[in-house]
Amino acid sequence: MYYPRLKDLRQDKDLGQKEIAAYLGIDQRVYSNYETGKREIPTRFVIALANFYKTSTDYILGRTNNPKSN
Repeated sequence: MYYPRLKDLRQDKDLGQKEIAAYLGIDQRVYSNYETGKREIPTRFVIALANFYKTSTDYILGRTNNPKSN
């Protein structure tokens, strides 16, 4: 599955993949694979990123267009 919002959210904060990967405690190449859809992103990372970006997991996953967290 491809997650275009991962890249959009990261770029909106002027952050690089290395910075987000460090936040998650993973290698930048692994994070890059999540952004491009080469690997499925684990639920725990979706939750962590939703908290980091102050948005909902549904927004990250493309289930809603409302970026506001509940």
